[in-house]
Amino acid sequence: MKKLTVAVIGCGGFAKSFVPLFKAHPNVEKVYVCDLIRERAEDYSQKFQVEIIDTFEDSLARKDISTIAIFTERHTHGPLVIKALKSGKHVYSAVPLASEVDECQEIVELVEKTGLTYMMGETCIYYPSSMFCKKEMQKGTFGKFVYAEAQYHHDIHDFGAKFLSDKKSAGVPPFYYPTHSTGMVLNAAGTYVTKVTAFGYEDTEMDGIFEKGVNMWDNIYSNSYSLMKLANGGVARINECRRIGYKAPSSYVSSFYGTKASYQFNNAQHLLVRQLGPNKVDLDDVSDDVNPYEMTQNKGNADFKVRVANHGWQHGVFSPQQKSEIERLPESFKGLLNGHMGSHQILIDDFCTAVYTGTIPTVNVWLASRFTVPGLLAHQSVVKEGLAIDVPDFGNPPA
Repeated sequence: MKKLTVAVIGCGGFAKSFVPLFKAHPNVEKVYVCDLIRERAEDYSQKFQVEIIDTFEDSLARKDISTIAIFTERHTHGPLVIKALKSGKHVYSAVPLASEVDECQEIVELVEKTGLTYMMGETCIYYPSSMFCKKEMQKGTFGKFVYAEAQYHHDIHDFGAKFLSDKKSAGVPPFYYPTHSTGMVLNAAGTYVTKVTAFGYEDTEMDGIFEKGVNMWDNIYSNSYSLMKLANGGVARINECRRIGYKAPSSYVSSFYGTKASYQFNNAQHLLVRQLGPNKVDLDDVSDDVNPYEMTQNKGNADFKVRVANHGWQHGVFSPQQKSEIERLPESFKGLLNGHMGSHQILIDDFCTAVYTGTIPTVNVWLASRFTVPGLLAHQSVVKEGLAIDVPDFGNPPA
């Protein structure tokens, strides 16, 4: 199989963690970078010793480029992915899949028609809390799934200055970026959403972000909260909050319940409760099995809880839950940046291996649509005061 030649589109603050990983992967031959702001591309070119492609359109026209990696603003993903697939390119994209349901469906259909590889880089399927719940669910520990809660708490003031400077896009509806929350629960429970209802918090700060006539969506909601009915008969509560007095962990499963057991999490403590019989349960503190190794090593420190609450041990760390993923990473990744709970290296290896071997990647287009579409429709429910909306499903990946 021929090695990948990758064009990274978008040289902002996020892509810098991924260019070195693409360069170092044994299945990648060459990496290019591209940005509408030439200075950013030049900075990346010098920093990472890669060549520049002048425009996105140029990268699509180049026959030697097999793969497009999209790290542009979140609301631009859908149109760019569609153009790349229509040009015969494999695609890796940061989240979300798209910002319109029709775009999500078109991308699924293009992948089915062309046989090209698409993968969405959803970091949170590799977050230890989600991985723990998935493994225990598959083992039968939970019995039948009943209910779960997950959220992405990211206060707007913690976003970068470049993001906040663009008032038109900074006020994006919270549920247009849902996959950090939906992905954790749906991947763990092995199901998808069939119906959603949601309500929103109307922002009152009047600082030129979540206001009508300011952002391109006329969005006034900084926080949104939903209930999602799942195909397995259970229900999930999913929150997306951008104006909230909270910092870390920003994305997490707070609870996961079945007919036989339950999982609960707060700050750094993870508890598994199992039924033993009538009127009796067993409680295990599984924190050391779920938290990153370095977090556990420092749990005796006086400032431990405060550090956890301020994103301590969130970057460049691994958890025991990720042991099998760590073991299959290429040696060339050692010492490279690895953000979002150690997920970056795992995701890039997932994608590059899938393209090179012609296999279906982890967060394939069918899974990506199941993570994305419920959020897009949840925002419609917010605008319509909690109207219950049916969620379409675009099917499973081929065997």
